[in-house]
Formats: sequence, structure tokens, C-alpha cells
Amino acid sequence: MTKDVFLSLKGLQMENGEDAQEMETITPADYYRKRDSHYVIFDEMTEGFKETTKNMIKFRDSYLEVTKKGLVNVHMVFEKNKKNMTSYMTPYGNILIGIDTESVSLEEKEDQIRLEVAYSLDANYQHLADCKIELELRSRENGIFF
Repeated sequence: MTKDVFLSLKGLQMENGEDAQEMETITPADYYRKRDSHYVIFDEMTEGFKETTKNMIKFRDSYLEVTKKGLVNVHMVFEKNKKNMTSYMTPYGNILIGIDTESVSLEEKEDQIRLEVAYSLDANYQHLADCKIELELRSRENGIFF
């Protein structure tokens, strides 16, 4: 995998029997591997704000860590069969969230890496949604997403 990649992030939330809500973001990112972990770094813009949020994603088998700094600040850890709590700081206030990770699966190919995470999301100790994250990296040379 090259340093210059395209990152596709898909999020899916299923809230208490309602229809699933899906979001997808595709952005250029920087990728590197250190020891047994993969790292992805990219900037994120939020509509209506000038300040950006710096994102660092670290992952390996059965583990995902997302750190956001800037307009939004949070450090989220997704570990298979573990529940982690964190404070999600937004321009609108802070939210205590719980992440109860059910599964983490990683698939690596020469020019593509896929990570899928299924988890339950709590906000202020109340179940909010069952969620899924699909992360995909592709080298920029041939990283077209369809």
C-alpha cells in the first residue's frame, strides 16, 4: 500500500427498529504502517464552520482507534467484545458515549485494505443505535470507488 491513499468511510446506524441511516465519505488521506498497526491521517471539514478536525485512525486485527482533534474532540476505542466509554466534545456540547464492540474484521490486499466494525452505541448511558463502520483504503493510483 502506498502512502497516498483514498479513504472511504461508511457508517450505518439502525435505531430501534427504524430504517437504517447510511453515510459515506471519500477523502484523500495519508497511510502508513508501523509494527503491527495501520495508520490513516486526514482532515475533515464540518459544514458551517471554518475550523477543521484532524483525524487519526489506527487499526489492526480486532482493534480500531479513532482520534479527532479540532472542532470535534474525541478518542474512541473499538475492541472486540469490550465496552469503552469516552467524552465526545462538539461545538454544541459534550456527550458521554459508550461503544460496545461486537466484531472487528480486517482484510488486506496489495492495493486495498478493508476494515468492518459492528458495535452498539450508547449516549449518556442510553442505548442509541446499533452501528456498523466500513473503512476501505485504496492507493491513489488506482483507488477509484464505485
